Amino acid sequence: MKPRLYMETTVPSVQTARPGKLPETIAMQNSTKRWWNARLNDFEIFISPEVIREAARGDAEMAKARLEAISSFTILPITDESLRLRDAILNLGFIPIKAAADAMHLAVAASHSMDFLLTWNCTHINNGEHEKALQRVCWSHGLDLPVIVTPNELMPPEL
Repeated sequence: MKPRLYMETTVPSVQTARPGKLPETIAMQNSTKRWWNARLNDFEIFISPEVIREAARGDAEMAKARLEAISSFTILPITDESLRLRDAILNLGFIPIKAAADAMHLAVAASHSMDFLLTWNCTHINNGEHEKALQRVCWSHGLDLPVIVTPNELMPPEL
């Protein structure tokens, strides 16, 4: 059985983005493409309606590319449990209301028992300062926090 992975919007956004100019952007794009080519099929990939909503925004050509990239992934519903957990995560105070979608990604991934949450969002989602608080709020809802990783962290070590 393959591990269950929730893919947050930043990953397909980086995967389909026009080539970057900054070294950090180029490195992120290269890492994402390597992961996509080498590891994508090692996981059962899930997204949510929130991922679709975010991917559809912006430049029409780029939105089409993002939506195409995620079209084969299973869509998880946003449940009442997801909404309650999202609200509890927002109540922690480190994710602002304007970034409520980030709390929704965390909540959907946890409420559907994902093994991993894959993201490049290291401000609100993959932030070590917040991990213990996120674990506690998930546990208070009878849920486990998925392992939150970037594509780099799911690559096998180079031999």
